[in-house]
Order: sequence, then structure tokens, then C-alpha cells
Amino acid sequence: MKKTFILFAFLIFSFNSYSQNDTIWRTGGLSALNFNQVSLTNWAAGGDNSIGGNALLNLYANMKKNKWAWDNSLDMAIGGAKIGKQEFRKTDDKIDLNSKVGYDVGKNIYVTYLFGFRTQFTEGFKYADDNSRTRISNFLTPGYMLNSLGIDWKPMEDLSVFISPVTAKTTIVNDPLLVNLSELAGVPLYGVDPGKKIRNEVGAFFVGKYKKTLMENVVFSTKLELFSSYNNNPQNIDINWENIISFKINKYINALIMTQLLYDNDVFVPKNDVNAPAGPGTQFKETFGIGFSYKFDGVSIK
Repeated sequence: MKKTFILFAFLIFSFNSYSQNDTIWRTGGLSALNFNQVSLTNWAAGGDNSIGGNALLNLYANMKKNKWAWDNSLDMAIGGAKIGKQEFRKTDDKIDLNSKVGYDVGKNIYVTYLFGFRTQFTEGFKYADDNSRTRISNFLTPGYMLNSLGIDWKPMEDLSVFISPVTAKTTIVNDPLLVNLSELAGVPLYGVDPGKKIRNEVGAFFVGKYKKTLMENVVFSTKLELFSSYNNNPQNIDINWENIISFKINKYINALIMTQLLYDNDVFVPKNDVNAPAGPGTQFKETFGIGFSYKFDGVSIK
């Protein structure tokens, strides 16, 4: 991991050294804070009081200098809800960092190095019917890191298609308790061998990003990531597909619909049937929120 950060820092230093004059920066982002609440008193139809909310921050900083391009994005989200007498439970938790440096070889095609990192802020739990809980995740458990060399096609500002035949994927599990439990049970944790903290794979990687204004004050964006490991069942493709539809009501009020679909054959997910053992499966998350938001962007030349 240290070698990766040293390589990344060296590339960025070299790029900045070359790009001191007439450099175009495009920076911006979106911050949002959403709440929901239900209060019931003597409600004949039944139900539970609830309160919840989530916060998100999406940032980007893109640099262009002659034939060089450096694109960066950071997506973060945290949220939770309390229903009835249940304790407060996490509903959203994400840290997703991506950075890529590319050189334009013509026709909007860039030879590119991409670095990606994804994890969560805090621990996550599996809850039983009696409200008891078992920790199943934490910060850097799992964590995913990508180092990739490939071709990035960018025919327009809001479309990017990156294809790499050589990608190193590192899966990290760093929670000592969960590592020890995995070793005692002899069961891999997020694809990492029992008792181990790191798993390295080499494979092919694809990521496509697209953003479109559907109508006035309605913006759609999507990101699709695919990874196929050469040395571990290449036919089982890892999938991460995220979609966001943003509705701008006014300068500070915004509504968001977000979905995420995940599939990783090495990750065991709980089944609806409590008697069925956990195993690979498609994960899906949908979030709707309305609340305070602020969008900011700008261009600078130096």
C-alpha cells in the first residue's frame, strides 16, 4: 500500500511541475442534508414513530494542461434512522475517492493511470429479531483499492469511458475482531482468506461515467464499474452501479433519488430466509431525500 501512495504522489508531483502555466482548473461539488420524521399519537391504524436523515458531499477537481488531464472526485455519505423503540441504525455510509492522470494521444483518447479507493466511515451491524446485533463491517473492513493502467475515452466533458487490461485490486479487512472471528470460523471475510488482512488480484477493469441534464433543474448521473479477476473465476464479474437524479427546487432546497447495485461473488450477503446460509448475491440500495443542499463550481486559470 505504501508503494502505491508513493507512486501516486510521484505522478502528481511530476504533473504539477510540468503544469505551472496556463493550467485550467474546474472545481465544484454538491452538499446536501436531508431529514425525515414521523410522529404518531393514538394512531388507530398502527405504526411507529421514526426519525432519520443523511448527509452527503460530492466534490470534484479537474485540471487540464495541454495534452495532460488530471480528474479527481470524492463522494462521501453518512445516514441513519431510528424507528420506534429500536436504537439508531446506520442507513448509509460511503467514502469513494477516484483520481486519474492521462495524456491525450488524439481523438479524445487518453493513456491513463487510475487510482481508486472505497470504504466506509464506521462500523456496521447485522440485527436479529430481538434487536441484538453483530458487527460485520468497519472502517477499512472492507476497503478496496485500485491501481489501473488503461485507455480513457472522453468525447465530451460529461462522458468518460475507461478500459484497463491491467488492474491491481486490493481488498482490505483491518478490524482485528472480525479478522480473528474469520480465522476461528475458517471462513473468508469479504474474499480475504481467514486470518489475513489483504487480498491482491489482477484483472480487467471498466468504468463508465455519464451526466445529463434531463430538463430544467433535473440532472441525472450514473457510474458503472466492472472488474474481472484473471486468477479467480474471471466469469464472476464484480459490479458497482450507482445512479443519482437530482431535482433542484430552489437555490437551497433539493431532492435526490439515489440507487446503488453491487455484486461481488466473494462477498457473502444475508438471505431473506433466516435458515438459508449466507452466500453471494446481488445487493441493492435506494435512497430518497429532500432537504437543504448547496451546489458550487468554478473555473480558474493560472
